[in-house]
Amino acid sequence: MHGPVPAAWLLVALCAATGAYCLLRMRSRVEEQRRSAGGEALMGFGMALMAVPAAVFTPPQWAWPVYAAVFGAAALRALWAARTASHHLHHLVGTCAMVYMAAAMATAPPAAHHAHGGIGVPPLTGALLVYFMGYVLLAGARLVPAAVAVAGPGSARWGDRPELARACRLSMGIGMVAMLLTM
Repeated sequence: MHGPVPAAWLLVALCAATGAYCLLRMRSRVEEQRRSAGGEALMGFGMALMAVPAAVFTPPQWAWPVYAAVFGAAALRALWAARTASHHLHHLVGTCAMVYMAAAMATAPPAAHHAHGGIGVPPLTGALLVYFMGYVLLAGARLVPAAVAVAGPGSARWGDRPELARACRLSMGIGMVAMLLTM
């Protein structure tokens, strides 16, 4: 799943920074903000771990089923939350994509972690790519008006700023596209 080393380090930094901000958002006074921030922090840090260049650290083969189990549990939580709020469906797709990537890494022979082979894109990878590319375009379009509508200084705490939460979701969507492209 690993691409060029400099790009992988940029992806690690982007996802780790997003995960860290989502931890900050967990201190929000708004309950819905806190609830979604925990899952997004898990996604950010999980993506950062999966994006570490293979030249630096190759997880043992047993780590991939652990990733799949953790994100499988997060997918069940997102599925449960989606019954009351439809915006959790995106979290469900994201966690399922992480399970898919972890399962792909678990079943790939060790040499495949370092070299790309095969012809074409698997259909599920292609469908996830289309979804996340569309999400990135839509989230980016929604982010522009949010930046204009921000109130004056000191009006909201860092964990309560909706435009920063949208920017985090956008960066995780970009990260997911990058990770899927390197599969």
